[in-house]
Amino acid sequence: MADPVVRIPDAKVALSTASVYPESTATAFEIAARLGYDGVEVMVWTDPVSQDLEALRRLSDYHEVPILAVHAPCLLVTQRVWSTDPWVKLQRAQAAAEELGASTVVVHPPFRWQRQYARDFVSGIWRMAHETDVRFAVENMYPWRYRDREMLAYAPDWDVTKEDYRHFTVDLSHTATSRTDTLAMVDRMGDRLAHVHLADGKGSAKDEHLVPGRGDQPCAELLERLARSGFDGHVVIEVNTRRAMSAAEREADLAEALAFTRLHLASAAASDDDAEGAAADAVGGTASGS
Repeated sequence: MADPVVRIPDAKVALSTASVYPESTATAFEIAARLGYDGVEVMVWTDPVSQDLEALRRLSDYHEVPILAVHAPCLLVTQRVWSTDPWVKLQRAQAAAEELGASTVVVHPPFRWQRQYARDFVSGIWRMAHETDVRFAVENMYPWRYRDREMLAYAPDWDVTKEDYRHFTVDLSHTATSRTDTLAMVDRMGDRLAHVHLADGKGSAKDEHLVPGRGDQPCAELLERLARSGFDGHVVIEVNTRRAMSAAEREADLAEALAFTRLHLASAAASDDDAEGAAADAVGGTASGS
């Protein structure tokens, strides 16, 4: 029997620029290039470079690392980035993605106190999706917890599968924090799952963003499922390296996350090739003996 050929899945593995915080956006491009990531997802936040399309283009060209996705400024700390109007933020994120060649804009559901925005969010996202080839992939969030209290901070809901969106992002740190059945959520997303934020978690009230394999989320199982299904979106490493004691430790964590992801994407493809090879041998054996 011939050695099985490992198919490389279509999904590209990108590094979120948030994964190097408190280092800069520029540092993320440098690390992504050195470690062999397929591209980056730019988290638009308070770093001026993350907001500057020309600076981002120069970084991408210099390091030969494409920008695959843009994360719109939806965080509490970015309420004044690219306007205080949330729709303007999304319009600018769309324009950035189009200009930089990114296929996806990641967006969070609104905060509940953004009442008008929340009221129009689902229909507004559909309207914007009809105006561009860029995917607006709405990301699952989680309830905020403090001791034994829970606050629903997002609207229409932190569980984005309760609404009708064209595209979804699943974030495995968020599924851990919300204590959600990750694979059941992915099943509900179905073929509308367009984007993955790969991280791990242990169900803490805090959004942990651990390196994949260090928590209790089904990171490996999800990657293997994506590889078998022909998933053609992006898998983005979005982990927390703030506690790294050195640049070398941070880079080691990001190298480990990349190796984990590539291993489980490829192992699923390899096991499928093994199965196909065994089936072909069985058929051949039957035919020669008949």
